[in-house]
Amino acid sequence: MPDILHRISIDAAPQRVHDLVASTDGIARWWTGRPLAGEHAVGSSFSVFFRDAERPAAVLEVLADAPDSVVWRVTDGPDTWLGTRITFTLRPGGRDRTTLLFTHAGWEQAGEFMSGCSTNWGAYLTSLKTGAESDAFTPFPAGEISRWD
Repeated sequence: MPDILHRISIDAAPQRVHDLVASTDGIARWWTGRPLAGEHAVGSSFSVFFRDAERPAAVLEVLADAPDSVVWRVTDGPDTWLGTRITFTLRPGGRDRTTLLFTHAGWEQAGEFMSGCSTNWGAYLTSLKTGAESDAFTPFPAGEISRWD
């Protein structure tokens, strides 16, 4: 099964990066640009929304939340996302530096949609990086590069 992989160097402490990937408020700042529904706690789920949609674009179950790793499983959303896992692994490096290893794993097959998702994940992870470093987030729609409409 193919995976989306990204490695990002962030000039911010691991705790700062963790706070942004392990809270609904943090995730909204770098990814969706609008509030999320639900809660980010192991065993719970949260929903992400884009634009003014009433139906969530994806529902993610929190499988793990540790200082060095956050794992989500997609339970609702695009068909090709169902059952996939999204993992943020944080490695401290030097003073106030973090290496983020991102994986969106378990895709059944590579294709155009996966390629577009990889491109957009790269853009949103860049939003996470710049936001963690300077509070200059660029969530959706500013961060979207590969459009589906």
